[in-house]
Amino acid sequence: MSIAVMRLRSCLLAGSALILASPAHAQSSPNLPPVTVEAPQQKPKVVSRAPQSRSQANRTARSQRAPQPVTTTSAQLGSTGTGSLTVPNTAQATAEIDRAPGGVEVVPDTAYKNGPANTVKDILGWVPGVLIQTRWGPDGRISIRGSGLSRSYGNRGINPFMDGIPINTADGLFDLFEIDPTAYRYVEVYKGANALRYGSNSLGGAINFVMPTGRDASPFEARFDAGSFGYVKTQTSSGGAYGPADYFITASAQREDGYREHSRTDTERHNANFGYQFSPDAETRFYINAGRWRAEIPGEVTKTAALTTPQAANPTFVLQNQQRNIDTVRLANKTTLRFDNTVLDFSIFGLDRHVDHPIFQYLDFTARDYGAFARATDDRLIAGFRNRLITGVNLQNGTIDINQYVNLPGAVKGALASSNLWKSVNVSVYGENSFFVLPNVALVAGGQFMHAIREQQDRFLSDGDQSGRRTWDILSPKVGMLWDVDPAWQVFGNISRSAEVPTFDVNTFASPASSNVDAQTATTYEVGTRGRRPDLTWDISLYRANIRNELQCLTVVVNPFYTNPCVQTNAGRTLHQGIEAGFGVAFLKSTFAQDDRFWFNVTYTYSDFRFDDDAIWGNNRLPGAPPHYVRAEVLYKHPNGFYAGPNVEWMPQAFFADNANTLTVDPYALLNFKIGYDTGSGWSGYVEGRNLLDKRYISSTVTVGTATPNMELFNPGTGRSIYGGVRYRM
Repeated sequence: MSIAVMRLRSCLLAGSALILASPAHAQSSPNLPPVTVEAPQQKPKVVSRAPQSRSQANRTARSQRAPQPVTTTSAQLGSTGTGSLTVPNTAQATAEIDRAPGGVEVVPDTAYKNGPANTVKDILGWVPGVLIQTRWGPDGRISIRGSGLSRSYGNRGINPFMDGIPINTADGLFDLFEIDPTAYRYVEVYKGANALRYGSNSLGGAINFVMPTGRDASPFEARFDAGSFGYVKTQTSSGGAYGPADYFITASAQREDGYREHSRTDTERHNANFGYQFSPDAETRFYINAGRWRAEIPGEVTKTAALTTPQAANPTFVLQNQQRNIDTVRLANKTTLRFDNTVLDFSIFGLDRHVDHPIFQYLDFTARDYGAFARATDDRLIAGFRNRLITGVNLQNGTIDINQYVNLPGAVKGALASSNLWKSVNVSVYGENSFFVLPNVALVAGGQFMHAIREQQDRFLSDGDQSGRRTWDILSPKVGMLWDVDPAWQVFGNISRSAEVPTFDVNTFASPASSNVDAQTATTYEVGTRGRRPDLTWDISLYRANIRNELQCLTVVVNPFYTNPCVQTNAGRTLHQGIEAGFGVAFLKSTFAQDDRFWFNVTYTYSDFRFDDDAIWGNNRLPGAPPHYVRAEVLYKHPNGFYAGPNVEWMPQAFFADNANTLTVDPYALLNFKIGYDTGSGWSGYVEGRNLLDKRYISSTVTVGTATPNMELFNPGTGRSIYGGVRYRM
């Protein structure tokens, strides 16, 4: 068993003191050779995939990083086996992501599948710089470096992908319900402009959820999880390869009564991919993703109610029977061709999503998106110097056919209130070049040009014609440096620009003010280091983002009976800067048995987000995110597969719910504990307790300009809960 240690992943505010914190997550086979130009590999016979400590998962994956160039022909690569060409394995993905001169992360499934694997927080909750605030059940808000910071519903400011294929709607919003943690082999996190390899250009970056293929999946796997508040989840999967063809298919069903009243959820998800290798250098893969979600919404409550009667729902939400019901189907194809020095990827995809959504009004809409991308990666020697060029073009278009009705008590459609057809066009061209001035030092330059259109066709004219159209053309450059100090230590830095155009719920075209919300742009400066030693890993980044026209979603009380989700506005100049850090160490080795270990893992995120000499808000802190956030654990792991240990989640300082900085979300600390057994195959199981001291706290808030104590802005955190599960893998 390899020695497990944790890794530190972070961003450090320029001029701030370095603070260590956060385990990184990544895994690979300890016997794989270094990989630079990845080759398909033979499907492993039965590879043990025992759960690792977060530091161990990171160390084993990072140990395969290869800083030196490799000149290998595709014929030689093809001779190594018949692994998937379209989908890198975890080790290859880690080697690839380590070429980014900034904050990045690979989270392997061994870091989170030995627990409930219920929400996106179970996957990414230990990645520093990634803030996940639950609203209720599996729903929540995800923010990276303050992206979509004031978003009270939905998510914006991050580009989400499944297997490199976009899953957000064409206007930029995305839902977390489609994310099934049990379906993925690993998850890639690219913070900020480090996501340029996918053509992403948002402040938060990109998250890529990657499924197994039939060439690395178990022939059969099943699990059953159950826990507090009526939580039950079942999942099965199967995969295999037959000559040039392979398949992977998984299905899960999840039910939960919910910690709060009126928060029941009912979810089914199906994910599959089918691949065919025409040769070792040509492969195509088809994807099918389908999901059904039925959810009640308990609603926000006052601060007093959240802390005294946290399980109670907002009475207005119950009266209106507010819900979010979604049916979605996505089809896609990705094809990869490999030549001597160049790899070509191209894809087409389509999405159909219907949303039945009674809230303050009864929303009924259908989103249909389609798109394509092409990307070329060229890695060769030029005049004796290694040069790696990534270029690509992305197309994502779509329509949202939306009707809004008066929501009568009990979620009954009343009179039609509005009817619109929203059209989005997004075309981007991007490139990133890494030129190695020394074998271990690369200078990086790149950029993206984005052309975006948002058009609204108003079909409800009794209140006036609110049709309109906006167009944006934005160029965003990037420069950086990556230095491999030694094979186990990197130093990096970059300067980049990002841009985000408003979503449809922003540009309503109802008035000049609502029609002229500008695109958000930012210039981000980042430096950092990552590395490993036999019993120590670290990953630290420092960043500062100077933002113009930050998009704010400020909740407005319309009348005593309901609240408008938000009114969008540009905040002017703002500043986001912070520290994202992780640290891992192995200690007390061979204490009770030969090769047993204790692991200490800690993640820390410091977020200093504030207005910059704003005419109204001065230098107030931006609402929605805590200045400090810490997670830490001590995990004992026995070589026979037994593991156990406590962990804590700590928010040591209050943060604000409003721009005026008048109403706060109080500090809290949660104590958790887990125990389990897993050898990587056959039967395994776990029991995990969360918030064992039954602390009452607020998990998330919607944001306003100026808050008052009786405003209903807060979502209570979940009380004491116990989860357990069993899993079988062939």
